[in-house]
Amino acid sequence: MTYEEFRTRSHFERDELLAFAHGRLVEDAPDGFEARLPLPPMLMVDRVVTLERAGARGRIVAERDVRVDDWFFQCHFAGDPVQPGCLGVDAVWQLLGFFCACNGALGSGRALGCGEIEFSGQIRPRDHVVRYDVSVRRYASLAGAGAALAVGDATVLVDDEPIYEIRGAKAGIFRDLAYRDYPRASERSRGGRLER
Repeated sequence: MTYEEFRTRSHFERDELLAFAHGRLVEDAPDGFEARLPLPPMLMVDRVVTLERAGARGRIVAERDVRVDDWFFQCHFAGDPVQPGCLGVDAVWQLLGFFCACNGALGSGRALGCGEIEFSGQIRPRDHVVRYDVSVRRYASLAGAGAALAVGDATVLVDDEPIYEIRGAKAGIFRDLAYRDYPRASERSRGGRLER
């Protein structure tokens, strides 16, 4: 699809999210368009069913089909399979970064933190659909810093029952972070504190 189509779409199917994760969705991407979703098995969404933009605010709703053989059920825990709660939080960060990219942010995405998280339920192998309903409270493009930031609140539901509440999740997109020559050693092959 074209960059203009990407910037105006209100929904994305699994094959499109996979193409985005591989960096192949947008055929005329501008320089610096390096944001990606993680590849499976870390990709925690199968489809984006709603993406709404309203100035500095918005909403993104995505779903993931639960599979009885999901990788995390095999190891978390033996005799008591449950999806780790941190993967639900990661899904919200993935969606906030995707929201930034859909709003024209250029660079690579990073999770930046979270305010409050409350777990009141769980995701088990025989559940059907996990839904992430993210209300973007604030989106800001910081052109001078080469960055964009999204802050949002989310409800995570399994089979339409709310099980997590996440407040103040933050993700951003930053220029000049991509490590394209992985696994070779280079100037970006080491982590540590991000300073700008």
